[in-house]
Parts: sequence; C-alpha cells; structure tokens
Amino acid sequence: MVVRVLVALGLGAAIGYQRERSGKSAGLRTHILISVGAALFTVASIYGFGPVTDAARVAAGVVAGIGFIGAGAIIHRGGGDIVTGLTTAATIWAVAAIGLAAGAGLFLVAGVTTGVTLLVLCLPRHVR
Repeated sequence: MVVRVLVALGLGAAIGYQRERSGKSAGLRTHILISVGAALFTVASIYGFGPVTDAARVAAGVVAGIGFIGAGAIIHRGGGDIVTGLTTAATIWAVAAIGLAAGAGLFLVAGVTTGVTLLVLCLPRHVR
C-alpha cells in the first residue's frame, strides 16, 4: 500500500516539476498532493473498508471533486476574451487519474500516462 502512494508521489512530482519550471500556478507541491491524495483514497477504498465496498465510487468522487480544483486554475481576463490556465487544469485532472491508477496498483499505465503527459507539456508552442 505504501509503495502505491510513493509511486503516485514520484509520478505527480515529475509532472509538478515541469509545471514549476514553467512558472505555472500549480507546481510541484500541488501536483504531488493531488496525486498522493488520489492514491490514498484509492488504497483506502480497496483495503480499508472490507470486502463490501465499491472502489469505483471513490474513483468517481475523486474525478468529480478534482474538477473544482481545476476550475480554480482557470482565469478569465479581458472580459472573458482571454482564458488562461486550461493546461494547468488539465494537468491537475491528469495527475489525479495517475494517482488513482497508482493507488490501484496499475503502475505501468500510470507511468506511461505520466510520460505521455510530460511529452505533451514539452511540445513546442507552435505545435500546440
């Protein structure tokens, strides 16, 4: 169980470090906390409540709840004409999913998703 949370920490840190280096509002600590929190919710739902629980409910709650944090990262400027923070909101959402996957023991898919996310974040601006 601890390994799952630690894997989530490392994967969230990788994305958070990239966001921190880019000077974004949600950086290293935010991404780590989201990933670790999602992993712990998953581990607790799988192992903490006995065999009568439905771990999918916890995952659904994390997915819905993380939207509120992501929404806070989106800023409208200039009377709504300019919107910033969409990529940050998307990385928050992706890191929560990565944490859920790590918490469920799906290390390969969590790692591949982290790699794909980092690849997309490192694309040159003209490709985006």
